[in-house]
Amino acid sequence: MGKKKGNSKSKRENLLKSVSERKTEIVHLSHNDLDAAGCDAVHRMKYGTVFTIWSSVGSFPSMLRDIGALKGKGHLLSISDLGYCKDAEKLVKVAIKNGWEICWRDHHRWTDEELLSIQNTGATCIVDTTRCAAAVCAGDLLPGDKTAEEVASVVCDYDLWKNVDPRAKILGQICTKRHNLNPVRDRLAKGIISDDWITEEYQTIEKERKDAIKKSIRRMKIIESRYKIAFAPMYGYPSETAHEIRDIYHTDIEVVYGTNGRFSIRSSVPISHLIARKFSGGGHPPAAGGSFTLTLKDKISLFFLKKARCFDELVQVADTLP
Repeated sequence: MGKKKGNSKSKRENLLKSVSERKTEIVHLSHNDLDAAGCDAVHRMKYGTVFTIWSSVGSFPSMLRDIGALKGKGHLLSISDLGYCKDAEKLVKVAIKNGWEICWRDHHRWTDEELLSIQNTGATCIVDTTRCAAAVCAGDLLPGDKTAEEVASVVCDYDLWKNVDPRAKILGQICTKRHNLNPVRDRLAKGIISDDWITEEYQTIEKERKDAIKKSIRRMKIIESRYKIAFAPMYGYPSETAHEIRDIYHTDIEVVYGTNGRFSIRSSVPISHLIARKFSGGGHPPAAGGSFTLTLKDKISLFFLKKARCFDELVQVADTLP
């Protein structure tokens, strides 16, 4: 455990050193999925050379803190596909004070107060919940650009669960593997939506995905109260696992959780973001993410009994929502 933390610290230090020594004037901090890859592709269509940082939702606050503490040199720190986080306005103020220009483009749910708090720092903040983040970036950075529009359309199809364009599902699956973000991004930046590599990578991942979902469902726990809620361990494919559970068991809410307590939540009723906010997270009404605080006792209970105290806490939150 200590070694892992040490490795994480070393990776962060190396990353920040690279940011400090950057040759480009554009630093792009984004999420780590297909929508983020689409955002970064649009940035590269617009600016050419970009220093890209992929971040989980959980790592975002500390990542913003650490990058904002570096000398900005008047360069742009562009944030995309990451929603408001606690004390975000303070972190942005520090970054601006240190010489960064901040532009934040997102499509998650923000309150009016949250949006205003960022805009009052002097940062540009654009939030549009009707589109994916890639479309927000494309509309702002490259309005009318046909390639950017096609990329945004494919990304939105997957990210907003439209399921109309079959190419979107393939790209979305591939981007569940973090090491695929760069090659997918590079293709999207060239307007390539499908090629042999994409097809082959998808076929390889598809078998692994099916096995992972079966494994997750075998250890699933369903609690019925106001809503029928499924809790299942995560083995790499949260969205697809949630879809499969709902299709088979007709659940209202699906919570797919990792060993570190972070979870992805999906709901047939538009309350995922409201539940996630009670667990230090956020997102969209049908899909969001948060974090359970797991004690050693919780972890043991999860392993042997397939349940934990936090399940009941989430059920109670769902039950008491208006």
